Amino acid sequence: MTDNASTPTAPVGATEILLGLNTFGDAGVDAGGNPKPHAQVLRELLAEAELADAIGLHAFGVGEHHRRDFAVSAPEVFLAAAAARTSQIKLGSAVTVLSSDDPIRVFQRFSTVDAISNGRAEVMLGRGSFVESFPLFGLDLADYEILFEEKLELFDKVRAQKPVHWEGRTRPNVNGMSVFPPLEHHLLPTWIGVGGTPESVLRCAQYGYPIIFAIIGGEPRRFAPLVELYREAMEKYGHPMQQIATHSPGYVAPTDEQAREELFPHWLAQRNRIGAERGWGPASRGEFDAMCGPEGALYVGSPETVARKIVLLKRNLGVDRFDLKYSNGTLPHESMMRCIELFGTVVAPLVAKELADA
Repeated sequence: MTDNASTPTAPVGATEILLGLNTFGDAGVDAGGNPKPHAQVLRELLAEAELADAIGLHAFGVGEHHRRDFAVSAPEVFLAAAAARTSQIKLGSAVTVLSSDDPIRVFQRFSTVDAISNGRAEVMLGRGSFVESFPLFGLDLADYEILFEEKLELFDKVRAQKPVHWEGRTRPNVNGMSVFPPLEHHLLPTWIGVGGTPESVLRCAQYGYPIIFAIIGGEPRRFAPLVELYREAMEKYGHPMQQIATHSPGYVAPTDEQAREELFPHWLAQRNRIGAERGWGPASRGEFDAMCGPEGALYVGSPETVARKIVLLKRNLGVDRFDLKYSNGTLPHESMMRCIELFGTVVAPLVAKELADA
């Protein structure tokens, strides 16, 4: 594609921001406090995707993990099911762990979802923040960097929908073979998910892909230099500008107090469980409340509060899209459904009005 105006991920302009949802299929508990079967979580997740589509949100993404906490290990299978039960919403991963997968199979699975959904598939590629997939699939963590670099290079060649010529050391060479099925009307919309390193930003710009920043701590405004680096690098590499997005956790309830009180115990349990694995100290209510504040990375509160934070994000970083990671640990399905509904029916119109009036 050379016409940026026809690109599904072309920038949206200064007075608009696209709103999407992300989830990892967090495995919650039932009314008796017992862990829900992953199968039940996945069925509930389909209902969440249906609701997001019905209320007009832009995108719904599911993240790949391979651990007890999360039910989604095969995003494309879930997305194919969601495609049959939705009609408008973009369907993607958040993220696909490319390092531990085969780039050709990733493309084939997403091109299949694209066909089933009539052109609504997108893929977000990343290395993931968890590493369980490496030993699970027999990969050496010592190859963490080269696996992603080589597989991204191969994926990019496959995505072009031309005969593939590729050589590397992490898998057998590909000598002029074509990959099927191709997409009908465009190239597969492909994002790269990054944390906070300039190297990751420059790699994304090198390929000319849209970028999504995972902002899960600190202040979103601190990502401004990385956003500017991406814009400068895209120009340097001669690529048409693509969308810039951010992903952050959050929760919407009728009032600020209700949102914080309902989310906090689930956030704390998950934060401390994962933090213990990574050598972090225990979290506190003070930390949580600070992150829920106007400059924090948690988009938690009433629809008005969350809308103000999204508008501030747009003004500070100029992003084209914001994805809310609405699931959090053992947060009940019913609470997530209400959050989705408020996000789409109240937050989205408030944000649109505020940006249009600016």
